Amino acid sequence: MKPKQILISILAVLFVFPLMGTFAQQAANSGSIEVITTFDYPGTGNSTLPQKINERGDVVGEFIDSSGVARGFVRFSDGSFSDPIVDPNDTVGFTEGRGINNSRTVVGDYAASDGNLHGFFLSGGTFTEYDIPGAVFTAVLGISNPADFAGTFIDSSGIQQAFVNVGGTLTLFSIPGAAATLAYDINDSKRLVVGYYIDGSGILHGYYRDANGALHFPIDPTGSVATILFGDNNRNWVVGRYADASGVTHGLFFVPPNNFFTFDFPGSTFTSLNGISSQGNITGRYVDASGIAHGFIARVRGTPPTKAVGPEMKPNSPSLVAPLDQSPSAWGGAMPAR
Repeated sequence: MKPKQILISILAVLFVFPLMGTFAQQAANSGSIEVITTFDYPGTGNSTLPQKINERGDVVGEFIDSSGVARGFVRFSDGSFSDPIVDPNDTVGFTEGRGINNSRTVVGDYAASDGNLHGFFLSGGTFTEYDIPGAVFTAVLGISNPADFAGTFIDSSGIQQAFVNVGGTLTLFSIPGAAATLAYDINDSKRLVVGYYIDGSGILHGYYRDANGALHFPIDPTGSVATILFGDNNRNWVVGRYADASGVTHGLFFVPPNNFFTFDFPGSTFTSLNGISSQGNITGRYVDASGIAHGFIARVRGTPPTKAVGPEMKPNSPSLVAPLDQSPSAWGGAMPAR
């Protein structure tokens, strides 16, 4: 399927940010989020799940074919696609592209016959395997331009924690009391880390870790029953998604410490914003009425939000689309959400 060139301008609303220190410095007074193209990895019946976008406009992600096999991919800025990315140690048909930086180093994970995920780096056609020392399960979920990276791992005791590697120094951390903590992205300028954690009741919540290592949680918009933060940029703009009680999933735009906005792909009840570049280019996906996921690229004009998240918002009719499984077990647990 060839990319469909579309331009959907979502109504912009005037919004003035409160004083937020360094976060406020990057905010304009008004703007919009515009979808500029949709795309699918070539092949009949593929579901396309973009994950991150670099400053060159390259998108990394994965596609799932009609037989359930998952393969990574890169969609280059000219609209062409890489061959399927398959880790050489993938023995079960499961390789995911999770992050990409400006040098086109790809990070991700693959499954092996031991039943666990293992991380990898792919640069210049060469795979380098990566596991946290002593871990039985490692997923590398994001990489910055200085080649700092973030992810999640499970040690031999079964505890799932987050990690960041900055300048070669590995730091492990967890949200206090969480059943699992996952780090999805780290930016260049502020060392802002974003991700999600699963609390003792199995509920997903967003969090961020600031440049001083302080953890800020829970990050949940009003009405959320499950929140995930997937990506950030050097302006400390954050993207993700949240599910509401009616089973609708909304794309989420977040400016720390407390500004939330929603974005819904027209006609769909499942929208996920997964990555954002410093130019304000966003990649994510929506799900159509047949349950197939499609990628899209959007761009921010001025202040990106379209509408504040609050109890006055009316979600799209759930009858329009059959959304993906929204249960916490489908979103999280050992298998990182995507």
